[in-house]
Amino acid sequence: MKFEIKNIYTREIALSGEADSIAGLFRLLVEPGMDLSGIEIPGVALVRSNLSKIDLSGSNLAGCNLVKADLSEADLAGCNLTRANLVGANLAGADLTAAKLTGADLAMATLNGACLKSADLYWSNLVGASLVSVDASQSNLSKSNLTLASLRDADLFWADLGGANLTLCVLTNAVLSMANLSKTTMTGAVLHKAVLAGADLRNADLTNSDFTDADLNEANMLGAILNGANMEGANLLKLKR
Repeated sequence: MKFEIKNIYTREIALSGEADSIAGLFRLLVEPGMDLSGIEIPGVALVRSNLSKIDLSGSNLAGCNLVKADLSEADLAGCNLTRANLVGANLAGADLTAAKLTGADLAMATLNGACLKSADLYWSNLVGASLVSVDASQSNLSKSNLTLASLRDADLFWADLGGANLTLCVLTNAVLSMANLSKTTMTGAVLHKAVLAGADLRNADLTNSDFTDADLNEANMLGAILNGANMEGANLLKLKR
């Protein structure tokens, strides 16, 4: 079913103080699976809203308050979520391909199985977030905060994590081939059996990180801090140090 947006969903209405009435309409009219693609509702408060399986592709949700909202399996491809508040939100299985999440707050959010391919998460907050089995290949996570996040079995092929904070992050079995991890802080990170072939780890802080059985073939660790790092069983063939 196609949801008729019409004039009430314009940027002008949202910014003129009508955001609460829009949120009310969402609660009354929006149903799982509804087509809301291309909607313009920046800055709207949709706390705890049920937006599961809804098509929001290409929509403008910049600055929206989506704390603990249910966006599981939603289509958010190409969606503008710049500076959106998604603390504790459920985005499991959501399609966030090429979505704009610059400066978004995703602390404690659930993104298990989500697609973040080519998504822009520059300077985003992902503290304590669960990103198990996500496809974040070719995504931009530079300067992001992933402290205590779980990226087990994640696909981060060719992703940009330059300058990111990965302190105590779990990356067991993650694919980080050709990823940019330069100047990252990875203190205490767990990378058991992670694939880092060709990854750029120059000047990264790897203090007390665990690379047990990891693949570091042709990885670049020039200038990296390795105090207390565990490399037991790791593939260090052609490692640059």
